[in-house]
Order: sequence, then C-alpha cells, then structure tokens
Amino acid sequence: MSLPSVLVSPGATRGLGLALTRHFLRTTALPVYTSHRTQQSDQSLKKHILEPLKDVDPKRLQLLKLDLNSEDSIAAAAQTMRESLSKHGNKPYIDTAFITGGVLFPERSPEELDWSHIKQTFQVNVISHLLMIKHFWKFLPHGATHQHLDRPARWVHITARVGSIEDNHLGGWYSYRSSKTALNQVVKTFDLHLMRHGKNALCVGLHPGTVRTDLSRGYWGPEKKRETFSPEEAAGNLVEVVENLRTEHRGKIWDWAGKEIPA
Repeated sequence: MSLPSVLVSPGATRGLGLALTRHFLRTTALPVYTSHRTQQSDQSLKKHILEPLKDVDPKRLQLLKLDLNSEDSIAAAAQTMRESLSKHGNKPYIDTAFITGGVLFPERSPEELDWSHIKQTFQVNVISHLLMIKHFWKFLPHGATHQHLDRPARWVHITARVGSIEDNHLGGWYSYRSSKTALNQVVKTFDLHLMRHGKNALCVGLHPGTVRTDLSRGYWGPEKKRETFSPEEAAGNLVEVVENLRTEHRGKIWDWAGKEIPA
C-alpha cells in the first residue's frame, strides 16, 4: 500500500511555514515532514508545533534539520526523509509539498542595492528552491507505480505577485522582485520536467497575499488590507487553492483566492 506524506520546508518555527505544518497536522491523518535550522532539540520543537493542537499523534510529525544556505544540509535532510519513508510501507511518496523559503530587502532605488543583500535574496528565494527540487523531487509519485492515485501530487513554491513583470506598475524592490520572477520561471520549468518524466505530480507557484509575519512587517498598510492575513488564515487559503488544482492549472502562478497571476 502506498503511503502519502506532506513536506513543508521551512515550516517548524514561525510564520506561514509553521501555520501550514499545523494545518496539515490538524486537518489530515498524513505524516508531516517539516524543516528547521535551529539548535533546538526535537522534543522542544515538537512541543512548540503541537502545543495549540488537540488530539494529534506526535508520531506523525517528523523534523528535518535543513539550512537553506547549504546544499549539503539540504541533501542530508533528503536522506533523512528517505530513511524515514522507507520504514513506512510500500511506495511512500510526497502528496503535497510547500517550499516556503523567502527573504526581503526592499530597495527603493538603485543606490540602495547591496551586494550581500542581493546574494542572500537569490540564495534563499531562488537557489534554495532549486536545490530543494534537486534533492526531493524523486519523492513525488511516478505514474507507472502510482496509477491508482485519483489526482496528481502537488509541489508548491511560495512566490509573490511582485514577481509578475506584467503586473509591475510601481517599481522598487529590485532584488526581491527579480528573484520572485526567477522563481516563477523555476515553477514552469520544473512542471515541464514532471510531465516529461512520467511523474504523477504538478508544480505551481502560490502568492499568499501579505502575511502578517516579520518578513512583511512595515507593509501592512490600509492599501493592502484586502490581502493582509494572519499566518493561519493564509495557510487555510493556500491549502484550499491547492485542493482545487487540476492538471490544467499546472505550471502557473496563482494567488490566495485562486486567481491566476500573469507572468
């Protein structure tokens, strides 16, 4: 029997990732793998994640130590997941993955561009997402061995509306905008790879709106009120969009309300 699981990375400590981890623990019976880069013990982190939840079997929660700035760390986390999945029945696979890593330096003019900030932005917002694909994509179900599945698995990258070239009417945020544009290209390219290699899976990008986290603090003004959400609200919105994805939606960028964002 095939065993599906959920991956949220990063997702163990705060913000949208943590809210997604708790959402899947609360609303499904699936094993949930979530990553972090802290020095906290597994026991302490599990307590942090599970504390507000009721009647959740702690054995369903699996922690992966993963640093988005290190390919060795990402590869090691994938190996840890591989070893864990091998203990659980036949043909284990990822049913839903949310790749959430992101960082923002809001440059408003060319003079504010900083080399170290640019490097960090692309490392976290693009390169780490590419490396997550490299080391985790083979956990997605293959059509030849998972023909019984009634829908494709979903691989999701958290992106942003500001990555849309067509929708760029304000300028600014040079490195953040361009990194999200690059990530949107990654989404399309990876989805084509999944189709061509027989994976029973699709890839999309999702824009959660402005989530009230440290990343977006300072950008919660009234002009953004309609797209401002708590992490818990945002997680619920995104999962609802994902649950309604069909093959014709693959390779595209969608917002929290299920509306397509132009490239």
